[in-house]
Amino acid sequence: MRVTIFSTFDTFGGASIAASRLHQALGRHGVQSRMLVQDKKGKAPEVYSVANNWVQQKIALARFAADRYQFAFYEKSKAVRFVFSQAKIGIDVTSESVVKDAEIFHLHWVNFGFLSVQSLTQLAKLNRPFVWTLHDMWAFTGGCHYSGTCESYQQACGNCEHFLRKPSSDDLSHQVWLRKKELFQQMDLTLVACSEWLAEKARQSSLLQGKKVISIPNPIDTKLFYPQHKREARQQLNLAQDKQYILFAAMKISDARKGFQYFEKAIQHLITQNPSLKDSVELLVMGQAQESDFGNIPCKVNVLGRLSDLSKIATTYAAADVFVIPSLEENLPNTIMEAMACGTPVVGFETGGIPEMIEHLQTGYVAKAPSAEDLAKGIAHILQHPNYEDLGKNARSKVESEYAEAVVAKRYETLYQSLL
Repeated sequence: MRVTIFSTFDTFGGASIAASRLHQALGRHGVQSRMLVQDKKGKAPEVYSVANNWVQQKIALARFAADRYQFAFYEKSKAVRFVFSQAKIGIDVTSESVVKDAEIFHLHWVNFGFLSVQSLTQLAKLNRPFVWTLHDMWAFTGGCHYSGTCESYQQACGNCEHFLRKPSSDDLSHQVWLRKKELFQQMDLTLVACSEWLAEKARQSSLLQGKKVISIPNPIDTKLFYPQHKREARQQLNLAQDKQYILFAAMKISDARKGFQYFEKAIQHLITQNPSLKDSVELLVMGQAQESDFGNIPCKVNVLGRLSDLSKIATTYAAADVFVIPSLEENLPNTIMEAMACGTPVVGFETGGIPEMIEHLQTGYVAKAPSAEDLAKGIAHILQHPNYEDLGKNARSKVESEYAEAVVAKRYETLYQSLL
């Protein structure tokens, strides 16, 4: 079977990384997978871009800028500029060879000037079955990628006070909802959520009534992300052998959804309640961050910066004693999967798809959200666990049984076969 995966990016952001990993997993499983993106940065085979020269790349950049500029007239504040997409600007990809030759269209995250609602309407006219893997809520809302406490997507959107400057019953969110309603009536569409949490949200939405919604997790390469001896991993990173390391992935720490304020308070509480840890515990930070961002952290902070070498990322997970993710709203974070694949226990809040990944007290600790105190309790639980190695083995075992490439690719292959 011939499958074409659509994704705005191939290596930038969690959704695109998940799409690329699925593309790789399908290929290794024997499925003929091609991937079409707007902005290609990686070197993976069978990944094609709609912008193949300097001029097309500039046009693609202009579409992205225009897409964001358009929304600026409606946004409630700059803080929401990149978390709401009206999808009015995009490109017609129906003439691309990997589109014309495909038997199944598999959508992932396609915003920011790549595929608009009109682009998807043009694809629907080709009469192929669609699979849409949901990495957030955008497909079934009036434009927001995460709705927070708002449940208007269960009716018809409108009166969007969270994101729009002038909310009303016929505001931008309602207009986007109407365009999507018309689009979905033309599509042979199956929705795949990466977590059961997101699948349930999708089933409750008004736009997807009558559509099939299932849950299949993202895959991970368990040969790339694997347990390593901590001593060897720390030697490679020039880290001390006599310290305990708390790993934190810093992406958009200014984004309230990422929960950095709770992580910061949790570390403060951890040290206050366990003074002896002040000199024995250090923080490892990978991602976009500066040391100045961690001025209120009462222990040594090692900022590794943004890492692109996957083997070094895997080594960093292996070197850590615990990985902490304080996000308040997440689907199925790649970082949790990566840490667990490397045999590192994880602490996170009981929100989104996180409790589906972390088995409480077996592979890590699921803290009550948004309690910084319980997050600190979870970190202490891992660091002081009498059978610490068992937690790591359990984490690795869960990844192998549920998220390994062959496991996930087989589930998608079965789905594809049912649609042909």
